[in-house]
Amino acid sequence: MKAKVFVALKRTVLDPQGQTIHGALKRMQYTGVSEVRQGKYFELTLQDDLDAGAARRQVERIASEVLTNPVIEEFTYRLEE
Repeated sequence: MKAKVFVALKRTVLDPQGQTIHGALKRMQYTGVSEVRQGKYFELTLQDDLDAGAARRQVERIASEVLTNPVIEEFTYRLEE
């Protein structure tokens, strides 16, 4: 089983890298993009003997304790067989 974890700054936190990318897109004449937010992606390979509930609990704990700074970041994840 794999867990795909996406980490991004909270909406209330300024994203200077996203703003820089957005500015570059505008200068390159890409229209229709109103905002860019950047983030991080992690792919975790979990042991095959974990059931879905245990996998969810483990991924949520790893994401909240290791992969994110909970003061300024939030995460979402997806489990895949």
